Amino acid sequence: MSTQDLSGAPAFAFEDLLARSAGLRERGGPVHHDEESGTWRVLDHPSVSRVLSDPAAFSSDFSGLTPVQEDFETFRKGNFVGMDPPDHRKLRTLVTQAFTPRVVAGLEPRIRAITGELLDEVAGASRIDIVEALAYPLPIIVIAELLGVPVADRPLFTRWAQVLFGGDQLGESPDMADIQRALDTIAPTIREMNAYILDHIRQHRTHPGDGLTSRLVQAEFNGERLEDQEIVGFVALLLVAGHITTTALLGNAVVSFDRNPLAAAALRADPAGLPTALEEVLRMLPPFPELGRRTTKEVELGGRTIPADAIVMADLAAANRDPAIFDRAGEFDAGRSPNPHLTFGHGIHFCFGAPLARLEGRVAFEVLFDRYRDLAVAPDDRVEFQNPAVIVSVRRLPLDVVPA
Repeated sequence: MSTQDLSGAPAFAFEDLLARSAGLRERGGPVHHDEESGTWRVLDHPSVSRVLSDPAAFSSDFSGLTPVQEDFETFRKGNFVGMDPPDHRKLRTLVTQAFTPRVVAGLEPRIRAITGELLDEVAGASRIDIVEALAYPLPIIVIAELLGVPVADRPLFTRWAQVLFGGDQLGESPDMADIQRALDTIAPTIREMNAYILDHIRQHRTHPGDGLTSRLVQAEFNGERLEDQEIVGFVALLLVAGHITTTALLGNAVVSFDRNPLAAAALRADPAGLPTALEEVLRMLPPFPELGRRTTKEVELGGRTIPADAIVMADLAAANRDPAIFDRAGEFDAGRSPNPHLTFGHGIHFCFGAPLARLEGRVAFEVLFDRYRDLAVAPDDRVEFQNPAVIVSVRRLPLDVVPA
């Protein structure tokens, strides 16, 4: 890959947000109250780790603190990301069974085949949008096949993800009024998604198949089966959020490698280094740069006293660049090891899809390196980024490619 300025576009959009995180730590300290937003910001690696690993003090349940929207309540019933024990354990246990290391490893041939088929569709082109050609469709197809939903509906899933994670309704520092307006704007999409998935669940009850949805319909936990409304939020989380991290990782990795041509050349010569390099991409450009929690009681953290029922923002982007933990924290080091980044979370909410995202990333670049002798961000085309306040990801990324 050769290094290119991003098509003369505005500065690498999400780097501004990441730099701001580091600046907040320098100005306000590792733990401080943000008067503007009314939240507590946590920015150093040890404190962020504590917030993420202590659900008794830092709850994921924001019931009563955030605006209520009927369609979101349906989604929330099965969304274990926003749950605390013991409810979290019930749903997490069920999904973990479908993402065991053995199950994920067994997907590699299929992921490689899908990657090849998608690149076949743009064979012969000298310029491709890597997001449209690969980064979006690959993880969507994989998760749709796992769930047993029609892969042909993937344009629908892509549209849902763009509405939910594009952040077009929000600024870079949204307040509660902004969030309420965003909820109202995307409610029709949530309603459409809920109805689609509910119909899909009912079909699986009538005609069970081999997909994860059929297993969820039939699964029991302590002698009880999941209600349809629980499964709706569960499947929606997997279908939409389950692919977006891989989409972000693939696009962010292309940009990172393009900006670090010596590292890219070394990886092309020896793809065995890809897993380590992708971890560095995840550290430098975490798809979700912040995670919110609510204090259940008064908590001492980083030398500060945080009151009960306070909203705490754990800044993964800042923690991943904590100079006390990472040598040359602001530099991209494709061989960095160890690399204890917090991009996939920590504790009971550690991303269950992390092994799948890592596998998809490695396989995708192995195939890309095999297919193309060179990949470079197009110097005369437009690169588009998502709103980094919602997700650190590329929306459109044109590449000039040279077949091998």
